[in-house]
Amino acid sequence: MFFILSKLLGYLFHPIFWIIIALLAALIKRKWRKKSLILAFILAIFFSNSFFVTKIVSTWAITPRPLKGHFDVGIVLGGSTVTYNKKYDRVVYRGEIDRLLQAVLLYKKGDIKKILITGGSANIMYKSVKEAHLLNNLLINLGIPHNDIFIDTLAQNTHQNAYYSKQILKKYPQFNKLLLITSELHMRRALGCFKREGLKVTPYPTNLINSNNPLNFEYLFIPNASNFLIWDGFTHEVIGYLTYKIVGYI
Repeated sequence: MFFILSKLLGYLFHPIFWIIIALLAALIKRKWRKKSLILAFILAIFFSNSFFVTKIVSTWAITPRPLKGHFDVGIVLGGSTVTYNKKYDRVVYRGEIDRLLQAVLLYKKGDIKKILITGGSANIMYKSVKEAHLLNNLLINLGIPHNDIFIDTLAQNTHQNAYYSKQILKKYPQFNKLLLITSELHMRRALGCFKREGLKVTPYPTNLINSNNPLNFEYLFIPNASNFLIWDGFTHEVIGYLTYKIVGYI
C-alpha cells in the first residue's frame, strides 16, 4: 500500500500535472481563461529553467566528497534502475543505472571489496521482475565474481533497502566500513533510513546534478525539457522524506 501511495503522490506533484490543471481550467471556465493561461505559461517557464532547477534542487542534494580509504561493502540501492521488456525479451537499463556503474568502477579500482544490491520489484504490474536479480546478472557479465556480490530482492522502498541490507550484513560482522551508493537527490532519505537501522555508512552520491554551469544565455533563459524530470525527482524525494519522518522510518 505504501509503495502504491508513494507512486500516486509522485504523479500528483509532477510539474506537468499542474500545468495540465491550469490549461484545463482555461478550457472549462471562460472567466478563468486569461489567468489560467498565464499561470500555465509561468509554470512551464519556471519548471524548465536550468538556473532555477539547479539552484533550488542543489540545496537538497547531498554533495559528493573525495573518498578516504577503502570500504568493505558498497551498498547499491535499486529504484528505476533496470526493468524487463517482455515484448522484446530485453533487459532495459534506465537513468539511475549510474549507481551501479559507479559501484563497478569503485570495485575495479579496489575502493570497495564487495557489492550489495538491494531492490525488489519497481514495477506494480510485474512484481516477479526483481531489480537485484537483473543487476546481479549484469555484474557477473562484467566480470565481477559471484562471491563478491550480495543481493536483496525483497526491498520495495528505501526503508526496506536499509532493513534488508542490515539483515544481510548481520551475517558478516567483519564488514564494518560501508559505502552507500545512490543518487544525490535520494541520498538524504537513504542516509536517514540507514541511520535509523543503526548502520554507519559513508555517502557516495551518484547521478550528479551540475550546479556549476556557466551563467550564459542558454543556462539562464532557454527552457530545457529535461528539467521537468529533475523537478519530479526533487518533489518525490521531499515528499518521501517528510512521509518517512512521519511514519518513523527516519
